[in-house]
Amino acid sequence: MIIDAHQHFWQYDPVKDAWIDETMEVIRKDFFPEHLQPVLEAHGVHGCVAVQADQSEKETAFLLDLANKHDFIKGVVGWVDLRSHDIQEQLAHYAQFPLLKGFRHIVQGEPDPMFLLRDDFCRGILALGQYDFTYDILVYPKQLPAVVEFVKKFPNQRLVIDHLAKPDFKSGDIEIWAAQMREIAASPNVYCKVSGLVTEADWNNWEPGHFQPFLDVVLDAFGAHRLMYGSDWPVCLLAAEYGEVKDIVTNYFSTLSPAEQQKIMGGNAIAFYHL
Repeated sequence: MIIDAHQHFWQYDPVKDAWIDETMEVIRKDFFPEHLQPVLEAHGVHGCVAVQADQSEKETAFLLDLANKHDFIKGVVGWVDLRSHDIQEQLAHYAQFPLLKGFRHIVQGEPDPMFLLRDDFCRGILALGQYDFTYDILVYPKQLPAVVEFVKKFPNQRLVIDHLAKPDFKSGDIEIWAAQMREIAASPNVYCKVSGLVTEADWNNWEPGHFQPFLDVVLDAFGAHRLMYGSDWPVCLLAAEYGEVKDIVTNYFSTLSPAEQQKIMGGNAIAFYHL
């Protein structure tokens, strides 16, 4: 079974979705399951994980509603304010929804590069484990020093790095990022999504070869048993069609054994998110 471990839905709102600026005209519109399902079917993808794009409880409810109505949405990564004083009560409430698999915070947008290590935030992360929820780590490379310390604090929490932590594909600057990713991967509870590649590249001039050195690093560091394919649809449409994004991943991993390829393209997501 092939699972797209990272995609989004939204009803476009220029205020709520202010991050979608004028350079992103192609995604300044609604994206719903009826838009994605035929795309997945056309490319042999059996299901997906819907990930939050807005930091609100309404977003979590919106995604859960879609997942309840569409069987191909196998799980939801929602949002909750992990810094809340009543986080235990909130997580107890969310535990009643079997399709809600975990949570994400848009840490890349936080001005504090060490945000992940805040006491109130870490208290929330600690609470996730009591309810068997996962946590998606969305950061830029400048925030990786905090991630290195963060993953050490939570050796029993299922964690996944989104989008390879958005390395600089344009410049090819890899050494510092690679060293930090290897240090993070030393924690066996941390996975990595092979997603968001084209979005961080030059939208109009990327080539598959631009990603190879970075994919070499994460394959060596995490191994085929801790990587998972994600398209980052519809954000990926800024730079490529769905099939092009999937081909980058499948072509790169084509030399691995069939069992290893199956893990990356679906098995690991099923295991990590308990789909």
